[in-house]
Amino acid sequence: MTDDVTTRAEQLLAEHRASIDRIDAILVYTLAERFNQTQAVGKLKAEHALPPSDPAREARQIERLEWLAKEADLDPEFAKKFLNFIISEVIRHHEKLQS
Repeated sequence: MTDDVTTRAEQLLAEHRASIDRIDAILVYTLAERFNQTQAVGKLKAEHALPPSDPAREARQIERLEWLAKEADLDPEFAKKFLNFIISEVIRHHEKLQS
């Protein structure tokens, strides 16, 4: 009996891990697409001498992400930290494009 339970647990663990691996791949490709879009925004800003940062938009995006996180039953504070990290990387890229 114990072997059946252990085997089933190992099977479930493998299924969960395979799902996590697929989700990780989705996250990486999604982040890559997001950065492709923000790079295009950065180039446009650089071409038109616009500031690399838009604090009002960033605040709206953080507020929006916190709301989405609550809807998705994800810790809003985690979502906020995650988006802040992404925004800081985007701004860094935009600043590079302007130099």
